[in-house]
Amino acid sequence: MQVTAVLTPAKEGGFVAYNPETGTTSQGETIENAIANLREAVELYLEMFPLPAGGPPLVTSFDVDAHAA
Repeated sequence: MQVTAVLTPAKEGGFVAYNPETGTTSQGETIENAIANLREAVELYLEMFPLPAGGPPLVTSFDVDAHAA
């Protein structure tokens, strides 16, 4: 099953990793470590709350007015 990982730099260093399909969040010192930790968290989540099979995720980005923040 293919799921999504959204990574952002953490203020304290390292990365925060988020999986939008399950709402699971994890972190790690490197991108690889953050994804590995997220994979483990998602697998544990899916053991309790299986998701129906779906198509591959689509991730995109868009611009917003800087004054809106």
